Amino acid sequence: MSTSRSEPIRAMLADLKMPGALEAIDEILSEVDGGRIGATDAISRLLSAQISLRNNRRLRAAMRSSRLPVVKTLEQFDFSFQPSIKREQIESLHELRFVERKENVVLLGPPGVGKTHLAISLAITAAQRGRRVYFGTLTDLISSLEQAQTAGQLARRLAVLTHPAVLVVDEIGYLPVSRSGAVLFFQLMSRRYERASTILTSNKSFEEWGAVLGDEVMVAALIDRVLHRCHLVNIRGNSYRMREHTAMRKTPEAELEAEIAGRTSRRTRTSAAS
Repeated sequence: MSTSRSEPIRAMLADLKMPGALEAIDEILSEVDGGRIGATDAISRLLSAQISLRNNRRLRAAMRSSRLPVVKTLEQFDFSFQPSIKREQIESLHELRFVERKENVVLLGPPGVGKTHLAISLAITAAQRGRRVYFGTLTDLISSLEQAQTAGQLARRLAVLTHPAVLVVDEIGYLPVSRSGAVLFFQLMSRRYERASTILTSNKSFEEWGAVLGDEVMVAALIDRVLHRCHLVNIRGNSYRMREHTAMRKTPEAELEAEIAGRTSRRTRTSAAS
């Protein structure tokens, strides 16, 4: 299609503020003219280009405001390494119906099995769909609440942390929490109860949360709120980090050392036999 013929389409895309589609239009029209794609595919690709740009912009904005430490997606998760996980459950969660219903997600399991990866991927999916998200470890969130309390700004800080559609609370149980900190966390979870979704990760079972947070009665009330409308993902498996550590040891240098050791062993056996 000539430039003059495509110009009205470009003008309409610019008027509709669709820079992603505008950037892709020339290539798409070229493929249409060449008979490589039809009208339906052309429209689909045009809209996909715009949606992709929009989602990338949302993700960049979310990374700045949400304190997400890294980008981890569902596509990057190795389900074959964690057979205890029901893939259908995880994929269903990424449809974000739990966010619409203001339900929680709890991921339990030993260190390194992918809890944080899945929590971040859910938050990223929500951010790409225009939802406000926030990420923090339990100790970081409590620290921010304690600082706000000292400054006389606790109510304001609680309101800020109640607002996100998805709050990720990572690493419950990795570090001890003071009773006063646990009370602040309980206040936060009580405010978010049935108002917004919270994703929690922990290497401790619910029975051990009392020891972590220091108050069995309060923790019972906390768990009751968390589990009232909740999706539980219990992961039993090996650590990804240990797998990566093992893979790193299988370097060419390590393989060479193993080969040399093997040759030495064979020579020793030959000498002994003769």
